[in-house]
Amino acid sequence: MLLGRRKLRENALLCCSKASEAFRLFQKANYVEVRMKWKKDPFFDSIDILASSRDLRPLVSLKNIIAKEPDKCIPISAVSKCGRVLEISGRVASFLRRFPAVFEEFTGPNYNLPWFRLTQEAIDLDRREGEVYLKRRPEIVGRLQRLLLMSRDKMLPFKIIQGMLWYLGLPEDFLKKSEEIADGLFEIVEMGDGEQWLRAYADPNEQFLSVLRKNAMKMSSDDPVCFPLFPSKGLRLKKKIEIWLEEFQKLPYISPYEDFSSVDPNSDLSEKRIAGVLHELLCLFVDNSAERRRLLCLRKYLSLPQKFHKALERHPHVFYLLLKSKTCFVVLKEAYYGGSASAIEEHPILEVRKEYAKLMKKSEAILRSRRSKRPLVETDDHGSSKEDDGDFDRSNEYLMI
Repeated sequence: MLLGRRKLRENALLCCSKASEAFRLFQKANYVEVRMKWKKDPFFDSIDILASSRDLRPLVSLKNIIAKEPDKCIPISAVSKCGRVLEISGRVASFLRRFPAVFEEFTGPNYNLPWFRLTQEAIDLDRREGEVYLKRRPEIVGRLQRLLLMSRDKMLPFKIIQGMLWYLGLPEDFLKKSEEIADGLFEIVEMGDGEQWLRAYADPNEQFLSVLRKNAMKMSSDDPVCFPLFPSKGLRLKKKIEIWLEEFQKLPYISPYEDFSSVDPNSDLSEKRIAGVLHELLCLFVDNSAERRRLLCLRKYLSLPQKFHKALERHPHVFYLLLKSKTCFVVLKEAYYGGSASAIEEHPILEVRKEYAKLMKKSEAILRSRRSKRPLVETDDHGSSKEDDGDFDRSNEYLMI
């Protein structure tokens, strides 16, 4: 009797071992080395908020510094040494003078030093930005909660979160205000090295669905969760890559909010999980794009491999690498091509950011007018890029493999 039970146990263990080994071999065998060339897409270069993203962040930071002053103006000496902190190449004064539609220069009361104040348009836009944040705060803060829930331990260090506040649409001083954090969603964790981390809490009964999962639910299909694909014009894939991509789409989908410990890190299944994490991450951001180096900072906290950036290069139908001012930005194509078919929710701050981008474009026209000594001719929204009104839809180019 004992021998029979022992034999049954051994057979069961052997079957489990073989099944586990078969799954591991399936993941290993399914990995294909794919190399794709980068293809420039002029459409993304024509989108104002993306084209100006390199300068938009320091511009808004300087606007915030001036707006906090009682007189709404500052001497250039107050920010002249902040170029490195604000990530401005060159002199801060030169940067301020590049945007006369936002910053107005005048001579100060003492020593004829240059001072800067906000234009009326910038003041109105700053007020509107504050109103949007107060009105839609739970929704905006919820994006930070989702980011933390995607991390390995459901928490991130303050220094990493600080670098993500801009992309999430949160104020620069968010982490300095205890009342912002003490709302039941977060907890400050003091680590042994004196560093502070922020942990996210979530209702155990609440299910967090990724955008890709919501897309699949909208389609009401029993097929595996797939990535919406948007080929750039002129980008053609080799037959071998097309076959690989078709098989890749059929692989099981692992949500960024789910456990993935059983996945072989050297398999295509792992790559689908990596692409899914990057997809969900960009869905949380204001304009669904970010500097690639900023994403690299999140690597170990989101349990991404050392060379996870290769997933961006291997999936040009999902991500676009925008090169601007010696900086590489990662753009989620679905946010700009998907239209109503996509489950991506527009960020509440997006329209305000677009207005800042318009002021930057207006500044270029003002400077041209000054150089040519001709009167400024302002153009309406119809004269701007197609992206300005937010109604541009290329969902007819949607491709699902």
